[in-house]
Amino acid sequence: MTGAVMPGSGGSAGEFMVEGDPNQEAAQDQVAEQVGAAKPETWYQVIWSSGKARFGLVILAIYVLVAIFAPFIAPYSPTDGSFVPLAPPSSEHWLGTTTTGQDIYSQLIYGTRVSLLVGLLGGLAATAIALVIGLVSGYAEGTWVDDILSFVTNVALVIPVLPLIIVLVAYSDVRGIGLIVGVIAITSWAGAARAKRAQIITLRNRDFVTAAKFSGEGTLRIIFREIMPNMTSLVAAGFVGAATGAIGAEAGLAVLGLGSSDSVSWGTMLYQSNAQGALQQGLFLWVFVPGLVLGILITAMSFINFGVDLLSNPHLREG
Repeated sequence: MTGAVMPGSGGSAGEFMVEGDPNQEAAQDQVAEQVGAAKPETWYQVIWSSGKARFGLVILAIYVLVAIFAPFIAPYSPTDGSFVPLAPPSSEHWLGTTTTGQDIYSQLIYGTRVSLLVGLLGGLAATAIALVIGLVSGYAEGTWVDDILSFVTNVALVIPVLPLIIVLVAYSDVRGIGLIVGVIAITSWAGAARAKRAQIITLRNRDFVTAAKFSGEGTLRIIFREIMPNMTSLVAAGFVGAATGAIGAEAGLAVLGLGSSDSVSWGTMLYQSNAQGALQQGLFLWVFVPGLVLGILITAMSFINFGVDLLSNPHLREG
């Protein structure tokens, strides 16, 4: 019955609610909205709230799908040189063929795999090195451990990275993806390690760290189980930055003729096009398209970093 008086659930004996009272129902709806508004956003909701990050994620997803389904998308093998050399764009060869009779479009599709793989592995390796050195050094600030790790980090920061990479790769007997990933990882961790060291110094004296010490937990457990979860946004931003740098470094090495000898990447396409005089022969797509897709991928990764930054700095969030 409308207007009936009923005992309020969960309240005291003196609390009653009027069934069907519009004012009381409106108040309950307002309380429910406030509770929902107070619920914190998840990390993926924060990242997705950035328009730039959404654009970057969509572009990256397209690249990932292309890399996964490359055998189904590419009409030919990237190393198949049985076609007519210097063929113009057509229905059979969308971007034409190279001077050695290889399909440019198929090479472009398969090149997505190499760039994403190098970006993923290089980013993970560089982030792992920076994480271990930065966290241990920051937690042990003022000790001999910190002195040694800080010295190594400072040396790595002042060494010219590009000449070091060129020397390491040029004098290696085998130039595979593993070598490139390893060289990129050991030459690109120092800056991120310095940032993580500074962050852990501000966290190591927090109450939850002190409580973990009093409970008898070991140093490494405190660092990686108690402190590191509070640095998730910094670690994620470091990984995205390292992956972006790895993609660009692989392409740069390949353009210089120091790329992997057993795979086709966008960098090797640019190197071959330059070495075989593509511009002089009017093969502009052979030069332009690999550089374009590489630039779009790096731009998308940079845009994703805008969304990752929102995790650590709420003042940057839109709206």
